[in-house]
Amino acid sequence: MGVPDGLSCVFCDIVAGRAEASVPYEDEAVVVIMDIHPVAPGDALVIPRAHAVGLEDLDEETSTRMWRIGHRLARALRLSRLRCEGVNVFLAGGEAACQQVFHVHLHVFPRHCGDGFRLQ
Repeated sequence: MGVPDGLSCVFCDIVAGRAEASVPYEDEAVVVIMDIHPVAPGDALVIPRAHAVGLEDLDEETSTRMWRIGHRLARALRLSRLRCEGVNVFLAGGEAACQQVFHVHLHVFPRHCGDGFRLQ
């Protein structure tokens, strides 16, 4: 599913190299970027290279790849020296679910007691 004419997608711009991002990992299907508004240090987003608004727009192979890389990120956070008493792996699918960027993405971030993060 492409981006409609006249509209832009910040994640598509990052994937295409038209916008800057800190990219700790990329492969043929997905790109991992560090969140510019992190919940905590280590907060990352797994995005597919191809534009898709939600999971329903992704092929199963790409979706599986996103979750596999998300799992690896969560494991790396737990094994890192970052403050990480827990990990959230979060996907907001649709406006009612608080999706803010309409290019599907898997949010992976470390948590600790009292960190103040709450879903609105």
